[in-house]
Amino acid sequence: MYAALTPVVYLHSWEIESYQKMGKTSYMRLKGSNNLRLRLLLSTLSSTPILVEDIRVDSTWPGLRPHEVSFLRLLEKVCDDCTVEINETGTKLKYKPGIVMGGRHLVHDCGTSRAIGYFMEPLIVLALFGKKPLTIRLRGITNDSKDPSVDTFRSTTLPILKQFGVPSEELSLKIESRGVAPQGGGEVILSIPIVQDTLKAITWIDEGMVKRIRGFSFSARVSVQFENTMIHAARGIFNRLLPDVHIFTDHKAGEQAGKSPGYGISLVAETTSGCCISADTTVSYPRRENEDEFEDEKKELSPPGDIGEEIASALLGEIEQGGVVDSTHQGFLFLLCALCPQDVSKVRVGKLSPYGVEVLRHIRDFLGVKFVIKPDPSTETVILKCVGCGLKNLSRKAA
Repeated sequence: MYAALTPVVYLHSWEIESYQKMGKTSYMRLKGSNNLRLRLLLSTLSSTPILVEDIRVDSTWPGLRPHEVSFLRLLEKVCDDCTVEINETGTKLKYKPGIVMGGRHLVHDCGTSRAIGYFMEPLIVLALFGKKPLTIRLRGITNDSKDPSVDTFRSTTLPILKQFGVPSEELSLKIESRGVAPQGGGEVILSIPIVQDTLKAITWIDEGMVKRIRGFSFSARVSVQFENTMIHAARGIFNRLLPDVHIFTDHKAGEQAGKSPGYGISLVAETTSGCCISADTTVSYPRRENEDEFEDEKKELSPPGDIGEEIASALLGEIEQGGVVDSTHQGFLFLLCALCPQDVSKVRVGKLSPYGVEVLRHIRDFLGVKFVIKPDPSTETVILKCVGCGLKNLSRKAA
């Protein structure tokens, strides 16, 4: 199916290989399914075609997963002239990026194998460098325990963009309906403006002191009492530490409640220096193969009181680690710093997360940006500095 490849030179432990000539297009060769979403994002931003081989070849179900195929379809919707080729078994992928177009009134069904948050994180970064501002309706699971919830994106992720000079007027995320696993049924409208030229390099090392805690709880197709119990348990921990705690409720019924019952909570600690540290969780029935498993799995749901205490403790753990963002947003922050103009950006984070480390490695290989990492023993945090790659919004001027 593909042209013969020249001999391979291994550069890294995860087997990124040297560029290979295939006809007129030069492909960066990669192996395995790890960080596929990140690789596709960086491939598009850097206009680097990639060939990914050996995707779960040793797995019981080899090849691309439904959410990965759905993400590829999403890239085709927001980009013009990108090409995707997948072999019959789904274990080999060729991706040639196109021009990021953006646009209004787009719609994408994210499916139910991963939450909407899985798709939104790369989409937000990509949309900044589009020809036109992006407004897209995303359907699927709004809240689950694996990916950041849509509430966290609204309260924490979008405000991070403002630090880099992204105009806040057109920056919004509207939650039309909730949807939890296994059947989803949620819907959100995401609006992202374009950067006119480049992002703004930042020095962001002062995390400040926590001045207040805000949050959103939700319940769908269950009693509203679940929310009240969660909030009471969380406040029981926070009220001993600071007085300004407010958690809003969002009880959904009917069509706005999606197709499956569930409940959850998203918390954010706002600091005196404008940082937002977040934590969230969701309780719902697990994804299952057949309906017979429903009754047995129903008994395994955690009680809302325990969930409230756990999420409050998780947020306090994120605050204790220090840094201007929580561990979930480290990779997002590093990516924005790397895309800044060729000026020095300097940020402080807590203990580096495994995903944050992977993002740093991929940034080095796709964008050629290296971070200087300096631990700060006095606060047990890490300070990172880099000179951005100077990515400009060329899509705006194209075609």
